[in-house]
Amino acid sequence: MRNLRQIQKEQTHKHLIETAIHLFAERGFTTVTTADLAKAADVAHGTVFVHFPTLEALLVEVIEEFGTRISLRLHELAANQTSLKKVLLAHLEGLTEYESFYTRLVIEGRLLPKNARYVFIMIQSSISLHIGQAAEKEIKEGRLASYSIHLMFNTWMGLVHYYLLNSDLFAPGGSVLTKCGPEILIHFLRLVEAKNVPANGPTLR
Repeated sequence: MRNLRQIQKEQTHKHLIETAIHLFAERGFTTVTTADLAKAADVAHGTVFVHFPTLEALLVEVIEEFGTRISLRLHELAANQTSLKKVLLAHLEGLTEYESFYTRLVIEGRLLPKNARYVFIMIQSSISLHIGQAAEKEIKEGRLASYSIHLMFNTWMGLVHYYLLNSDLFAPGGSVLTKCGPEILIHFLRLVEAKNVPANGPTLR
């Protein structure tokens, strides 16, 4: 059974994670320091190092936590063998909740330390798996065109990322996924509908 000290340590750890998510979303991954985190969380600087021995360790855990939260809803839906539309809606809803943080990940992903970047890639792979499972089911049922799953996923992510990267144009001062998400979803589903592709599959001209 956990004692009071262990409970307090867990609460501090969670508090640091939450504070870091907000800080990274606001300032970016390449500028925030452990001293910044300590100040924002109202803890001693040394307390940060009790929980995270390095800044890279902090980055890895924060991105893992984000990935866990985004993936949970998709796991629930995948278990029910739901439609591609519902999986994509769940994906958009999860991203909207952490839109600023995820946008920073998209912009600065290549600048992250190797281990943190690897975690980000694994998150995308997990999301790809759930979207792919829903898509494969509908391809077999003849409702979607027989595209390769990785191209379908990359097309979806490309649309989402394009709007996030240009949010100042599409939704200045607001959430671009809230404003444009429904339109992005409808456009993507129309692209991959079976009726848009000849019976012998897509071709290059």
